[in-house]
Amino acid sequence: MGLVSDIDYSKIKKGNLTKEDIITFLNVENEDITYLMSLANSKRNDNSITYSKNIFIPLTEICRNTCGYCTFKKDSNDPNAIILKNKEEIIHQLNIAEKYGCKEALFTFGEQADEEDIVKAALYQKGFESMSEYVYDICESTLNETNLLPHTNAGVLSYEDMKKLKEVNGSMGMMLENSSSRLRTTEAHINSPGKDPILRIETIANAGKLKIPYTTGILIGIGETKDEIADSLLTIKNLHDKYGHIQEIIIQNFRSKPGIPMENNPEPSVLDMIRTVSASKLLFDDISIQVPPNLNHETNQIFLLCGADDWGGISPISKDYVNPESPWPEIEYMGNLTLDAGLKLKERLAVYDKYINNDYLCSNVLDKTLKLKNSLNNE
Repeated sequence: MGLVSDIDYSKIKKGNLTKEDIITFLNVENEDITYLMSLANSKRNDNSITYSKNIFIPLTEICRNTCGYCTFKKDSNDPNAIILKNKEEIIHQLNIAEKYGCKEALFTFGEQADEEDIVKAALYQKGFESMSEYVYDICESTLNETNLLPHTNAGVLSYEDMKKLKEVNGSMGMMLENSSSRLRTTEAHINSPGKDPILRIETIANAGKLKIPYTTGILIGIGETKDEIADSLLTIKNLHDKYGHIQEIIIQNFRSKPGIPMENNPEPSVLDMIRTVSASKLLFDDISIQVPPNLNHETNQIFLLCGADDWGGISPISKDYVNPESPWPEIEYMGNLTLDAGLKLKERLAVYDKYINNDYLCSNVLDKTLKLKNSLNNE
């Protein structure tokens, strides 16, 4: 196994790392770990750690995938399941979010939920033929009736659906999770057709072709190998090198939850997270590296020392419906935690500054974004 110190620093500085280099980072041990962290932290552009103040609204909890680690999906027979959230309720929640200073409306829903008859019926009752039509209407109303900017996270979507949704979204996203087809045969993804990496890579590529500011990332601790982590990171890098549209990468750690098929699977160690966050920071030059703060309450500051520069969305009013057992930390708390590390917390929008232009945003979305940006600068 190689040492981090053996890798040519000019390659690190330029982000021209090979798969072998990344695997070296992912396998680093002992005192070389602190050197790896130091190298990653040295690539920080400034002392700001960003976050987006948002409201998280699930439009439906029905999903075609049944992932071994998920608690988001609900059975259509569950009386407590969100089959299709009403528009009136959504707008009411968005209006409350405005009072708390939220600027991002995060809309998420189970992938291809309209394959289920119960969701189809709910859509038809409201005058829509698909989830994409309904999401478009919700996002359009958000732009027209509130001061929030929509961000849609809907899993695998067609090129045509993404092209349409671009008209009413500031940004969009979907986790790659992993580029390995092997994981489709494991407990994590065996019952999840939408987790086919070919489909997910195609979706991310289509976002690039359409110039949609995009968020993606990897999930570690679901049975992948270090080799597969390296391949996944390089897959994302190749997509960004070709299209330039990926604004942030999430390094998300698997957390065990009662009742899931993978309940007894081990979680990734803190050192595995350190290695992966550091490797990601060293590989990517112009993309923010995000670590979900609510999944790492006790270790958040460590990842700041690995070059992480974004906390993602933090909501003052809504829970994380994907990880409901892990509440968001208070924004003031995250500010103090960040300051203690010698850095400062800085609010951002759902779309990063370099994408706030006519190339990436439709005119109506751009106008709204510029107003929000001006408001944020004046706070």
